[in-house]
Amino acid sequence: MMDEKRPSAADSSSTHPASFNDALHFYQAGHLKEAEKLFRQVLHDHPGHAASLRYLGVVAFHFGRNDEAVDYLRQAVAGQPDYVEAWNNLTVVLENQGKFAEAEASCRQALRHKPDDAFAHSNLGHILQRQGKLAEAEASCRAALRFKPDLAEAFGRLGTVLQCQGRLQEAEECCRRALALDPHRADAHNELGCSLLEQGKLAESQACFEQALRFRPDNAVFHYNLAHVLLMRGDYLRGWAEYEWRERRKKRPLVLPQPLWDGSALAGRRILLHWEQGLGDTLQFIRYAPLVKERGGIVIVVCPRPLVKLLSGCAGIDQVVAAGNPVPAFDTHAPLMSLPHIFKTTLATIPAQVPYLFADAERRRRWGNAIADSPLKVGIAWQGHPDHPGNSLRSVPLSAFASLAEVAGVRWISMQYGPGTEQLARTIDGFAVLDLGSQCADFEDAAAAIMNLDLMITVDSVMAHCAGALGVPTWVLLRSASCFRWLKDREDSPWYPSLRLFRQSRWGDWDGVFARVKQALHVVRRAEPRKGPGE
Repeated sequence: MMDEKRPSAADSSSTHPASFNDALHFYQAGHLKEAEKLFRQVLHDHPGHAASLRYLGVVAFHFGRNDEAVDYLRQAVAGQPDYVEAWNNLTVVLENQGKFAEAEASCRQALRHKPDDAFAHSNLGHILQRQGKLAEAEASCRAALRFKPDLAEAFGRLGTVLQCQGRLQEAEECCRRALALDPHRADAHNELGCSLLEQGKLAESQACFEQALRFRPDNAVFHYNLAHVLLMRGDYLRGWAEYEWRERRKKRPLVLPQPLWDGSALAGRRILLHWEQGLGDTLQFIRYAPLVKERGGIVIVVCPRPLVKLLSGCAGIDQVVAAGNPVPAFDTHAPLMSLPHIFKTTLATIPAQVPYLFADAERRRRWGNAIADSPLKVGIAWQGHPDHPGNSLRSVPLSAFASLAEVAGVRWISMQYGPGTEQLARTIDGFAVLDLGSQCADFEDAAAAIMNLDLMITVDSVMAHCAGALGVPTWVLLRSASCFRWLKDREDSPWYPSLRLFRQSRWGDWDGVFARVKQALHVVRRAEPRKGPGE
């Protein structure tokens, strides 16, 4: 806990100097700058004073000086190894920095000295959940509740762990118990909102996020979560505005000296459009480049290296620079995912003309020759990038596609690019797959291969966006609580006219998805033979 309103027993001891108690008084009153000055004076007069080191760390954390906070707290526990409160504080700072292994080690030190510390067990559960260790995380949260049955924080964190396991009703019940114990706890409203969102209860979820923001109106995570539910409901004008909070969630938000573009006429100025999230996001929102160009500027795009050649053929772009390379001088800038907000995009005004990406003709011919004698040519991709926080929920094993092999007359072609291709080494009886994806040097290669397909079937990954931007018929396999860009309960996408969406009817039910895909594929096979877009 980093927002303590009263000291622990160890910190209120009369063994502390009077000047420390004066500093503590200012800290408890919320006068942190004054408290910091006094704690520094105590430390000057009493070098190594552990409690002052601890509170200086806590104050530094409050002011966003995380490295300094870690330094103070490590000094505190070095001088007093059984200082459980300082270990707990250090845990929170390290977790906030994304240093989960170090945070876990710190938390276990707190528990070594005080095995019944409910707050430490709760913190450990949260850290384990962030690392995907869900069984251990659940055990830690339940341990916290054994030692302190009225700990609202532990109920909320247990709810998050259960949600990650697909135990949605249990998760909702835990979040509601957290709120019953502490109705003013903003995190509990947010946790309940996430649980309801995962169940598709969008109106209730939105109300929870809005309530959380009434308690903490400047919390970027709450705004970001609210953006997701608004966008999923199609409330685009308000949703894109809330989505602008996304950068503030980061530990080191991007700050450029040039001003953020407001959509006004560029009049010959140079504008930098820069990627910020995944490859799929870049491919989806690069569609705005021609609209930016219409405002009269010189458009420079920074993107991941594998996309450079493909984006170089996109209309409206004057120069493409690989991320990490020197960027030419520019006058203003915009993140690609801010463009829907800048252009005030609604469902009715999405720039949905496809194709807006194009593959090199010679590469198309080369890939076409590789599969020219095939029947119905169907590309597949089964995994997103493993760094994506929800990748395990949106991805499937290659073997999940094997049931589709019962449909006769299909040539299965892997367009899996990067991680996931190693699964092709495991032979699946009766399911022969031609591997093209791992032969692609970049996404222009991948686009050229996709253009030779009759159909692309993919999970929610970059390949869905690549195929959609090329105008290739594509079936996208979605988890029950899919990304906001696919809206809710729709089988089509206003972003990509050539897409058809197959959603889970309930959490984790991929079998049902593949059963419907197989049925649809039978319908395609019964139809008249047709040429692929690249032929």
